Amino acid sequence: MVKPTSSVSLEPIDRLADKVQSLIGVLERTRAELTRTVEDNVRLSSEIDALRTQVATAEDRGAEAHSLRTERDQIRGRVAEMLEQLEGLTL
Repeated sequence: MVKPTSSVSLEPIDRLADKVQSLIGVLERTRAELTRTVEDNVRLSSEIDALRTQVATAEDRGAEAHSLRTERDQIRGRVAEMLEQLEGLTL
């Protein structure tokens, strides 16, 4: 006995295959974007660390400059006092 041939439409299967291929493309693009994003994050983290180091160095130099100015002002005051004392001496 021969079974009657049923006409099965392949159109739904073709559409499904197209959708699967499209999803695969989206997945590949998303993976590529994720890889680029991870690389960018690593690079930017390194740049942030370098900038933090520069800021810390600049802050240290600023504190050192402030300390030196304070010391200079103290020395000027002492020198002025000594000059006043010298002027007050009668030789």
